[in-house]
This record gives sequence, structure tokens and C-alpha cells, in this order.
Amino acid sequence: MIEPPGQFGAAFTDGSDGDLRNDEAARRRLISSHDIPQRWATALQVHGDGVVRVSEPGVAGSADALWTTEPDLAVAIFTADCFGVVIRADDAVGVAHAGWRGAHAGVVARLRSTMDREGYVPLAAAVGPGIGPCCFEVGQDVADYFPGLESTTTWDTLSIDLRAAVTAQLGGLETWVSEICTRHEDGYFSHRQNGTPKRMATLGWFP
Repeated sequence: MIEPPGQFGAAFTDGSDGDLRNDEAARRRLISSHDIPQRWATALQVHGDGVVRVSEPGVAGSADALWTTEPDLAVAIFTADCFGVVIRADDAVGVAHAGWRGAHAGVVARLRSTMDREGYVPLAAAVGPGIGPCCFEVGQDVADYFPGLESTTTWDTLSIDLRAAVTAQLGGLETWVSEICTRHEDGYFSHRQNGTPKRMATLGWFP
């Protein structure tokens, strides 16, 4: 598990922590071995820009970003190449799930602006592991959504820097960013690599 330095209540799991979306035993092991709330709020992720405020555990419906002001409630999204983002304020925390569709829709920017509009000014953020431009092969149709962020894979095909697209939506917040590529680095679930149904968790909470 990765805990960004200087952050509070932010964590990104890796493959060694198990399938946090589907395996309840893996969740219990993670909670028992780390200072993470037992209650989790999650969503049915649809690769969009839906943002939901939650106050209780369970599945909050279709959305790709969740935020809460409830102490000891973790908000969680699940990834296997997409990027997980945690945004924190003094008395609120939010998480977003951003693949290329979510990034194009502006899900991270919408989470930030929603928290701000509700009176919880974002102070800092963290961006977890995800697929790097080294491995994120796309067609020109996808690349056209991200002008200026085109790159090249290690096998010399068109890619985009999705990490940069996600980070840009944080609007200059103090941000910790993981440089890990989930597709080619060991120890992470990667749908692009092998089609795995397993997912890692991005978690946000506050005491």
C-alpha cells in the first residue's frame, strides 16, 4: 500500500493487498493492518463525471467521484490502469476514478469544484499509480481529446500522458503524484496487460 508523504487519510493499494473491489476478506485484512476506517462508501463506476456526496457506507449508485464530510467513513474507488485521485479539505475528502473517458469528461475538476462550491476548499491532492504514456496505446480518435499530451509507447505507437491530463485538472493544488505505471511495473493489477477483473483501491478519509 502506498501512503503519500505529508498527506492524511489517503492511500493507494497494490496487488499484494488483494482484490479490494470484490474480496471482502482482502478488505478486512487491509483494515486490520492499517489505520483505515471499517466503513467504506463506493460507487458503480461508469467512466463518467458523476460526483456524489456520501454520508454512509455502501454503494452510492452510478458515479466516478465520491466525497464526504463524515468522520471515519472512507470513500473508495477501484482501478486497474485508470488513475485514482484523492482531494482533501480541512473537513472533507473526495476520491475520483479517471480513465481517459473520465479525464475527458473532467471528473477530477468537477470533484474539486463541487467540494469548493459546497464550502470545503480543497487544500491538497494525491494521484495514485496508473498506466503511463510508455504503455497507454491509443488511436488518433482518443489522442484528439488530449491535444498537447500525445506521446509514444515503448513499442513506438501513439499514446497519451493520461497522468498529466488528470493532474492538470487539479488546478495547481499542492499534489503528490505517483510515477508508477501499472501496466509494465510488477505488483499492480492491469486490465490492459492481461484483462484482469481484480482491482486496487484508492481510499480517502479523515479522523
